[in-house]
Amino acid sequence: MKISVELTLTPLQDDFEPAIIHFIKKLRSSNLKILENPLSTQIYGDYDEVMQLLTTEIKEVFELIEGGLLYMKIVKSDRRDYEPHF
Repeated sequence: MKISVELTLTPLQDDFEPAIIHFIKKLRSSNLKILENPLSTQIYGDYDEVMQLLTTEIKEVFELIEGGLLYMKIVKSDRRDYEPHF
């Protein structure tokens, strides 16, 4: 089953950029399709692969920060080629 995931990581500390950069670089090093914009990161792929990656990398980034929020949206389909129809 294919899924699309949107993530927004918000460390609750002053020195937040290194943790975000580390997290994104780890996601990029996977074999999954990763797209980034200034507000979020999207991951596209097979459910099991995406969730396995997220389980590992979320735990690692949470160990690097004092406190933080991770917003996650999951869509049951691969939406990487979405184009507005209006």
